[in-house]
Amino acid sequence: MLFGKKIVITGVASGIGKRTAELAAQLGADVIGIDVRKPDVKVGHFVEGDIGSAAGVQAIAAALPRGIDALCNVAGISGKAGIVPTLAINFYGLRELSYAVSAKIREGGSIVNVASIAGYGWRANLERAKKLVAVKGFPDVDAVLRAEGLHNEFGYPLSKELLLLWNMQAAHEPVFKDRGIRVNAVSPGPVETPILTQFREVLGNPRVDSDIERVGRAGTAEDIAPPVLFLCSDAARWINGANIPCDGGLEASINAEVLGF
Repeated sequence: MLFGKKIVITGVASGIGKRTAELAAQLGADVIGIDVRKPDVKVGHFVEGDIGSAAGVQAIAAALPRGIDALCNVAGISGKAGIVPTLAINFYGLRELSYAVSAKIREGGSIVNVASIAGYGWRANLERAKKLVAVKGFPDVDAVLRAEGLHNEFGYPLSKELLLLWNMQAAHEPVFKDRGIRVNAVSPGPVETPILTQFREVLGNPRVDSDIERVGRAGTAEDIAPPVLFLCSDAARWINGANIPCDGGLEASINAEVLGF
């Protein structure tokens, strides 16, 4: 499904990004990987870069070629470093890279955002999410968050709430829609990657263990990479603005509990 496609993947040094790059290459794609550190095993072409700042985003965009078929926004951090870098990387940097690269994506191309079940609360926090998503460009994240009175404990869930809301909006923004570029998301539940230990520190063991118990096991990077790459493929050509829960049924279980059925 991906033979001959040029796919850009962020966060390729570990976890979901690493496995997505490996699988894309196995399926015949020309992979361009991006990360702040070099992967142990390079897959395709590698660009060292940091989406945590406006300058870093622009440097990455300038280094990428034209004719991209898909951009997979996989890179992210757990929230352990604090709310400012978490939102800078997980949302504002991700969004800015998508805009910066849009002109280099082919018509009919795809953007895939790796979100999270942690963003489930966007509906309950809709007004806050709308306000933060409405901030244009790559802002002074610290100033934005101080103005809203948001603290470190909000970091990771908030970043994913904003991403899920923007994912729907972006599907209908002219910069993407006018060129047939689809924008979709995949939302994993707990996944056995190196970052899971940090999630336990940020979210707490009871929350993580409860989520795992609901579905029987934690996911793996091998569980998440195929849906990400499906959304890059022509088989997903009529899927746009969607979020695919890839969580073993966790969101379904939470919905049933919240809605009382």
